[in-house]
Amino acid sequence: MTARARGVREQYAELERARYGRSWTPEEVMLGFVGDVGDLAKLVQGKAGVRDREALDEALAHELADCLWAVLVLADAYGVDLAAAFEATMDELGGVLPPAGTGVGSSQAGPTA
Repeated sequence: MTARARGVREQYAELERARYGRSWTPEEVMLGFVGDVGDLAKLVQGKAGVRDREALDEALAHELADCLWAVLVLADAYGVDLAAAFEATMDELGGVLPPAGTGVGSSQAGPTA
């Protein structure tokens, strides 16, 4: 996925150089990502029935892919091995969270009022 994301980023960079005389910096890619996250939030609201949108499932899939693309491009730009970082982070989180299926944290667990 990173190679594919990098290839599309290179295509965008060519377009940006033609239009603006330079390609976007990683910071500008990040700003675009923030906009995509905002669009994603609206689509999630649509899934919750709060916003109407035609072809909602297709739009949601597209926006999730846009967000993933930005994460992949940013990781590539900063030399982050995203697969390794993901595994390490999941290991870390898994070590501090209660095991799945224990009921800890469910609405049935804990003190009652």
